[in-house]
Parts: sequence; C-alpha cells; structure tokens
Amino acid sequence: MDILILILELLVVVGAIFMGTRTSGIGLGTWGLVGTAIIVFVFQQAPGAAPVDAVFIVLTVVTAASVMQAAGGIDWLVSIAAKAIRSNPKMVTFAAPFFSFIFTVGAGTGNIFYPLIPVIYDVAYQQRIRPERPLAVAAVASQVGIICSPVSAAVASMVVLLVPHGFQIGSLLAIMWPASIVGLAVAALVMLRKGKDLDDDPEFQRRLADGRIEPPADTAVQVPKTGPISAVIFLIGVLAIIAFGFFDVLRPVIETADDGTVSRVSVAVIIQVVMGLVAGLIFLICRVPAANVPKQSTFPAGVVGAIALFGIAWLANTFVKANEPLIVNGLGSLVAGTSAFLGALIFALVLFLVAMLTTSQSSATNAIVPIGLTIGLTASTIAGLWPAVMGIYALPANGSQVATAGFDQTGTTTLGKYVVDHSFQLPNLVFIVTACVVGTILATFIS
Repeated sequence: MDILILILELLVVVGAIFMGTRTSGIGLGTWGLVGTAIIVFVFQQAPGAAPVDAVFIVLTVVTAASVMQAAGGIDWLVSIAAKAIRSNPKMVTFAAPFFSFIFTVGAGTGNIFYPLIPVIYDVAYQQRIRPERPLAVAAVASQVGIICSPVSAAVASMVVLLVPHGFQIGSLLAIMWPASIVGLAVAALVMLRKGKDLDDDPEFQRRLADGRIEPPADTAVQVPKTGPISAVIFLIGVLAIIAFGFFDVLRPVIETADDGTVSRVSVAVIIQVVMGLVAGLIFLICRVPAANVPKQSTFPAGVVGAIALFGIAWLANTFVKANEPLIVNGLGSLVAGTSAFLGALIFALVLFLVAMLTTSQSSATNAIVPIGLTIGLTASTIAGLWPAVMGIYALPANGSQVATAGFDQTGTTTLGKYVVDHSFQLPNLVFIVTACVVGTILATFIS
C-alpha cells in the first residue's frame, strides 16, 4: 500500500512538473503549489519545509541586480565585453563563452547574455566564421555561469541544502569554477569543427542568394556615467559574499537568547544582507529612481524564477518528507547494490532528466539533491556531479536558446528539426560530461 501511495504521489510530482513546463514561466511555480496541495489535502501528508531562504536570496539578488541595471551597470559590462571580443575576432569561439560565463557569474543571472548575442554574431559574421560555433557555446556558458555564481538562485538552493551537511559555499565554488572552465574550454574546442564553414553552408548560401541576410546591427550602447559605479559596487558585493563563504571567521558571531549557544550568521543570511546593502548603496550613490527598477528586464525574470523555485521546491520537499523511508530503502538499495560509480551515475542522470523537464537549475536542484543526500551520497560527491543540471539545455525550450537561434540571420544556429538535434546539444553534452568528470575528481580532495 505504501508503495502504491508513493507511485501515485510521484505521478502528482511528474504531472505538476509537466503542466508547469507546458505553462512555462510563473506557471512552473503555480503548478508546483497545486501538486503540493494535492499531496497535502488528498493524500493527507504533512507539507515539507518551504524553501524560504532560497526564495529570499533570489529576491534580494534580483533587487540589487535590477538597481544596477537601472543605473546602466549591465550596459557598461556589455560594452567592455564587446571591445574585448572585437579586439581579437579570430578567437571569438573562445572569447564569447568566456565573457558570457564571467558576466553571468558576476550578475547572478543569464539575462546579461542577451545583449552579447548581437556582438558575438557581428564579430563571427564579419570574420566569415560560422556563427553557430561561438553563439552555441556562449549560450551554454551563460547558463553554466549560474551554477558558479555566489548570487544565483541555483547556488542559493545548493547552499541551503548542503550547509547543514558541513559543505560551505566556498567548497562548492572551489569545485564548480575549475570544473566549469575546463568543461567550457573543451566544448569550445569541439565547436571549432562543428558544421561546415560559413561560405560552404548551403542554408547561408540560400539566404544570401535570396537577399535575406542583413548587415549586422549596430550594437553600440550609450552608457550613463553611473554605469561603471553601479557595476563596481555590485561586483564588490559579490566578492564580499565569496570571502564570507570561504572564511567563516569573517561572519558575525551571534548568541541565541533561549539557550545561550553561540553560532555564526549563515551564508544564506549573509547573501541577503549584502545584496540589500548593495542595492541601497547604488540607490544612494547613483541616484536611481525607484520606479525604474521594476521596469528592468532582470526584475520580472527574477521574480518569476523565485515563484517557480518556491512552488517546485516545496512540492519536492513535501514528496521527499512523505516518502523518505521508502526512498531511502528503494533508491538506497539500488545504489547499494551497485558500485559507487554507478550509484553516482544514476544520480547524475536523474538530475539531468529533471532539469530537462523543468528547464530550471534551481528547481531540479531542490527536487533531486535532497534525495541524493537521503540515499547516502556525500555532499562533495553531489557537488561534483552538479553540472548535470545543465540538462536544462537538452531541449530547445530555454529563452536564451530561442533568442540566440533567432538572431543568427545566417541560419547556422538552429533549434533542430527533431527537437534534440539543435545547435546547443553538442557543446552542452560535452560540457556536462567533462565538468562532471573534473568535478568528481576535485570532490575527492574538497569537503
């Protein structure tokens, strides 16, 4: 009977994810809440812990990033990238993902990639380099940066989940950064040989003959004087969070009033407080009108992400809490009956598939990482395999994929004819395999 209930509740979880994916955007969180309601009211299960810390982190980071964007900080960062990429156009397939990755890490959101798309396309087209090569790997890098950013929703989720197991944000980033950089470098190398050269591409030649190819658009943006100031303030905040994560001694010591125990302020709280301070400083120094902040592209995207995270994570927590003994016995015996390698491989595959279905790194993290911890995988092993959340790019359903393919007037960057044969599939899979291997190796030395 217990197994039947678990299966029925699992169908509710899968159904909620499916409906949320079809609805997209805020619908993912809404259907997550619907699934939670069904498990609580129909199956009479106690609700799991709501992901309050993770949601608050997302909201404070989104606020700070939106204030920075309103002050021109993102435009300034993009202008720097444009100059660097154009200074050495032959290396665009490596430079494009590098800047895409770095800027996403700094801003905590992949939205910063959108202004870079025309720059990358422009340079590749002018050099007669197949635009698919730098564009596809740069798009992948824009999402990889999220799992390496101390101010992203995905990292916030991992921090909340792993810190109780003694695994701090500093250890997580110490694995993610080198694993991701190596993974992206290998993906860029592979993309150097992807497809025919531009002048030999039949689709490009057809568009050229039909007069459908337009000159690359002018991507010059007028950056206000407050742009560099706001970006520097924001990046200082990011560096401060990294420092607090790496060095526990920097975090304030507090005493609990009830029992007098002493502990340090958690990294989750530190992120919220620092990002709030960053937003306040930018408001004060750059004199940003508060009414302009919600109008920035980062703000609505971040709020939608927070709601999606809340619904899906709460659903996952409720399901895991209700079925923890069966999950431990079932998946635990499955993993125990195999080698450590195969057990880790099963976890990575499930993480990949859930990320593919939810198209959300933070949602997949909140849904699967607790199960991995429950069945006995160590926090360091889970961290090493975390790049598998790039399963979000397995299907061409991500906004950055659609925008990248749409901007490539040559037709070399596509969303595929058969769903899975899109331009981003190869660099994404190469990245996942490489980063998971490197991450797993590093995890043996970091705890």
